Amino acid sequence: MAIQLNHLYASTWQHGQHTKQFLFTSTKTRPLQISAVMPSNAKLLIQSGVVRPISPKEAVPAMKSEGFVLLDIRPEWEREKARVSGSLHVPLFVEDKDYSPITLLKKWVHFGYIGLWTGQNFTMFNPDFVQQVEQAVPDKDTKLLVACGEGLRSIMATSKLHEGGYKNLGWLAGGFNRAAEDDFPGVEGKEKLQYATIGGVSYYFLQLLLLLQGVGKSN
Repeated sequence: MAIQLNHLYASTWQHGQHTKQFLFTSTKTRPLQISAVMPSNAKLLIQSGVVRPISPKEAVPAMKSEGFVLLDIRPEWEREKARVSGSLHVPLFVEDKDYSPITLLKKWVHFGYIGLWTGQNFTMFNPDFVQQVEQAVPDKDTKLLVACGEGLRSIMATSKLHEGGYKNLGWLAGGFNRAAEDDFPGVEGKEKLQYATIGGVSYYFLQLLLLLQGVGKSN
């Protein structure tokens, strides 16, 4: 019995928009592509060479030989599961703690359609994101490698940092989800780095898929 894992999708609800994101991707090598859902200004930054895409396999060499500093912009609950040792952390999205009737209704819809499946909280943009990065990295000539789980949030963060005056920006293309087992040797947390985005019911579904994959390989 052979089972191949490719993509596990889930929807996310942010800022009133319903979008689909990768929750699980195989770690097979694939050509890096600029996503069609990437904001146009972010595409221009990459295509013009202002922002440098760096694959997970290239990340540690870039950090060691070129001085890139890894900036993890995932929300706290993802970072708690797995994180690269020594990386900086400033979340681009934070949990929305507004309890007005409209927001509570959105949270209820989010939980029923998304949160239960993905384990993701209802989030909002971190209004202090750039300021918090400036506190952690005041020198705007510092080489920053911006990373998230899938690559979409991090390219948004990279765009904001560019607007904030940071000049040497790298983007972890595809995010931690595309990392192989040995791409980041120093990983802390209870989960594998490439699975930290997955939560809720989909986490148990993933464990079942991995179990079946193991059985298939043994046979």
